[in-house]
Amino acid sequence: MSATRFFLIRHAVVTPAARAVLYGSMDVALCEIALREEAASYRWLARRLPAGAAWATSPLSRARATAEAIFAAGYGRAPLVEEAALVEQNLGEWQGITHEELLARLTRPAHPFWPHGADERPPGGESLADVMARVGPLLERYARRHRGGDVVMVTHGGTIRAALAHAGGLTPQQVLHFSIRNLGLTRLEKVGEDWRVAAVNEEPWTPPA
Repeated sequence: MSATRFFLIRHAVVTPAARAVLYGSMDVALCEIALREEAASYRWLARRLPAGAAWATSPLSRARATAEAIFAAGYGRAPLVEEAALVEQNLGEWQGITHEELLARLTRPAHPFWPHGADERPPGGESLADVMARVGPLLERYARRHRGGDVVMVTHGGTIRAALAHAGGLTPQQVLHFSIRNLGLTRLEKVGEDWRVAAVNEEPWTPPA
């Protein structure tokens, strides 16, 4: 039985100013210095990703800019479909505040590896479970539409965690144990009615100094 393969890429590093706050679903720019320094990663992705794949991105400019950089690195032009369900977790009233300010606003204990708990829903925003509720149906829709084919999605860390939770039957708390790297490649496969996690944070191998 042939698999429908999903190639999920987290966008490149954003500007230092954006990294200083919780930016969530704010539309922040990529770091120009990082764009130049990560040229080898773009070339690797351009070679690693399958030709003829269907491409989708988050509506946020950092995801589209990352996709465009992969095209320019040698993949070639491909149609890009913007999917609202791929957007990063909306942090509501927390967006734009510093990590220090966040501490006073938490209503639940923070996750050991994340600034806030998996079940925390910021005022006016989303919990991770809310993100999972929109990402899972999108994956299933693409799996039906592109059965036996390849799909590339350029998106965000929270979205990729939600996809891993959907594929692996994980809870929001469990999936926050995954660290999703910028420009790392996560691969999922839908085989029949079942999902398989093929790789998380696949990236070019650099020999030790």
